[in-house]
Amino acid sequence: MTPIRADPSDTGLIEGYASLFQVADLGHDIVMPGAFTDTLRRKGAQGIRMLWQHDPAEVIGTWLDLRETALGLHVRGTLNTQVQRGREALALLRSGAINGLSIGFETKGSQHPRGSALRRLTSIDLWEISLVTFPMLPQARVHALKRRHGPTLPLMGSLRAGGSRSSAPHGPRGSCRA
Repeated sequence: MTPIRADPSDTGLIEGYASLFQVADLGHDIVMPGAFTDTLRRKGAQGIRMLWQHDPAEVIGTWLDLRETALGLHVRGTLNTQVQRGREALALLRSGAINGLSIGFETKGSQHPRGSALRRLTSIDLWEISLVTFPMLPQARVHALKRRHGPTLPLMGSLRAGGSRSSAPHGPRGSCRA
């Protein structure tokens, strides 16, 4: 798949999955279905920040819709191109240089089955979702950049049929998990 080309009709509207249910991340955490239910009910999309690389000083947009699907936490938001970092993030998404998503949260409920290295997260207080270079869950990606007119453009490494994604290099841990 080729990178997205710069187009003046790009709106900065992005969609993707910030978390997938029942998939182990690089930190040995597995988010369980329903883990986001309470925080989404309490905070809504407006209560969750869109950050650049988990930096609270780098707010780059707003989340418009966050919802749990059978697959995971689906996100839809818009980059603020009135700020420099928002313009840079859009350019990097267009070129295919970045498309990772990562969640920053506090664990409210978890299970650690005896003899397992994996922790099952059953309740999460979500604080923020960041665009990142190396997501803790390598499959957590922006999969589409919306345009005002014409088709939605899929990004490199986007979600493929059947729930699998193209492989991406595993970089250093960068998640903001607590």
